[in-house]
Order: sequence, then C-alpha cells, then structure tokens
Amino acid sequence: MKSVIELDSQSFETELGKAGVPVVVDFYAPWCGPCKMLEPLLDTLSGELDGRVRFARVNVDCAPDLAARYGITGVPTLIIFKNGIILDTLVGIPSPRALRARLEELAPPPAPASAPSAF
Repeated sequence: MKSVIELDSQSFETELGKAGVPVVVDFYAPWCGPCKMLEPLLDTLSGELDGRVRFARVNVDCAPDLAARYGITGVPTLIIFKNGIILDTLVGIPSPRALRARLEELAPPPAPASAPSAF
C-alpha cells in the first residue's frame, strides 16, 4: 500500500507535529532521475513499516522555503525527523539495506502479535 504523503509549506509542520513516530521526508524534484529511482524503495518501506514510521515527500521546486530552511543542496535528500527534531540526513540514494536498518533502529518496536485464543 502506498502511503507516502505529499507535503507543502502549509502542511509540513502540521504533519510532522502530529506523527508521534519517526517521519522520513524525501526532498525531491520531479525532473530528478535519482529521485524517481528512490520512490519505489520508499513505497515498499512505507508498507513494511506502516504505523511505525511515516513517509512524506516535499517537492523542492514547489516549496523552496522548506528546501532553504533544511539546507537542501541536492536531491534526493532524506531527512528523518522525530518530534520535529532531525535525527538523520541522507543525501543521494541510500542502500536499501542500510536505510531499512536505520529506520528499524529509530522506529518503535512492532506491536506483538496476538496469541491465539484457546477457545
């Protein structure tokens, strides 16, 4: 299930503030080839980590104020936030294994599976 949400200057603070879990923000541009290559990985991880990590995207061409505020000088750039605080910044395309491992470190543990009922 694709659950990467698109943010703009107006929705950015609201979405980050209400998340309660780490938020991976992909600062991208629609003309950027590597950004397009990163999109399927983020879609996959958003499904795998659903409820534990949120995923969002910011088009730097449409939100240059956010790009400037966070010092985005190249795309793609991933910034991982929690409670509005930057936990990590990754420029370029990270290895899928390394990104997954980093997010597993930062995410709350998965909810335990329910034990089967004896009845």
